[in-house]
Amino acid sequence: MSPLEILRFALRGLSANKLRSSLTTLGILIGVGAVILLVAVGNGSSEQIKKSIQRLGADSLTVTKTTTGGGGRGGFGGPFGGSGSQTGQSSGPRTQAHDLTAQDAAALADASDAPSVRSASPVVTSQSVTAGYEGTSATIDQFVGTTPTYFAAANKTLAAGTAFTAADVTAANKTVVLGSTTASDLFGRVSPIGRKIDVGGIRFTVVGVLKATGSSSSSFSDPDSIAIAPLPAVQESLTGYGALDQIIVQAKDSGAVDAAQAEITDILGQRHDTAASGTADFTVSSQASVQSAVSESNRTFTVLLGAVAAISLLVGGIGITNIMLVTVTERTREIGIRKAIGAPRGAILGQFIAEATVLSLIGGVLGGVAGVVGSLFTIVGVKPVLVPSSIVLALAVSVAIGLFFGSYPANRAAKLRPIEALRHE
Repeated sequence: MSPLEILRFALRGLSANKLRSSLTTLGILIGVGAVILLVAVGNGSSEQIKKSIQRLGADSLTVTKTTTGGGGRGGFGGPFGGSGSQTGQSSGPRTQAHDLTAQDAAALADASDAPSVRSASPVVTSQSVTAGYEGTSATIDQFVGTTPTYFAAANKTLAAGTAFTAADVTAANKTVVLGSTTASDLFGRVSPIGRKIDVGGIRFTVVGVLKATGSSSSSFSDPDSIAIAPLPAVQESLTGYGALDQIIVQAKDSGAVDAAQAEITDILGQRHDTAASGTADFTVSSQASVQSAVSESNRTFTVLLGAVAAISLLVGGIGITNIMLVTVTERTREIGIRKAIGAPRGAILGQFIAEATVLSLIGGVLGGVAGVVGSLFTIVGVKPVLVPSSIVLALAVSVAIGLFFGSYPANRAAKLRPIEALRHE
């Protein structure tokens, strides 16, 4: 028999049991669609996190305090720690962790000691601050106190107005730059430049508005719900003159990040006397290292999602085996008649393998369409990003499943002896 005749017999056999064939195809459809869609969700989540990380800039590094080794409070009382220790160390035992101070940031910005560093911006942050303007109030996710160099280091671009100046920092002026979401929530379509907002009973004058960076998924805070003001003004009004939350360092360029990281580690190691404690009480992380770690974890996450979805394909393949075994049993007498009148073993084998492959192929194509359509919608706050290779792989696996899981029933049918098959009732 020619391949076309074998295919015709296979299609005739499948059409004789439309409901059974449809349900078997549905199992493959769900499996293929789930693989494509879940891989797209994992990829979309990865891309979303990468964009969030890249907002800070490729040439930026973040210095944060570690929680190991104790935690003495930094002894600086004025806006820049003028009355505290010049090294920012606590008065406790040397093995205690040291707070990050404004003096640390100033030391990192010293070109003679850190030639690869362009700027070092001390940062304090107050979370979920309520601001008001003429009867309108809004919650600001992050109220940041820092210096003017922060804007370039953190890749913050102004859409209107200007940033505050070094003179504002020195004088502890209550000036503020608002994120686009905060400006919209408080002022609507009115220009906020020059207007005053109330934050904890303190009036801040708006001098600028940042360009929108775009919101993340619903599971992340809005990066545009932010306000940035001079460091001493925020310390005086909101956070108190305690330790810094972090120091944002900008390298000379993206190629100098590794050198800058080494210089930061060396300078802070000396200032915090890490040789005595044996462990560093600070962490220096670059955007490249953070992105690499996030990408690695997201690859694992995506593979896990794909593996979970692949179980559906396996279940669909078992369903094909089950249905084909039932089909062989029901058509035993038909097989016997065909073999008795001269049908070769290959024709019988080919027919049942063709039936299983057609079922899986139809299910695979429909599942691919379902996966592509599903990826057009936002799922749990994530915009799926299709991976073309996942579509090709899922379709190839669906066909392979048809061949693999259909081979046993087909081989069983081909091995039936004509006399025994004709006796079957």
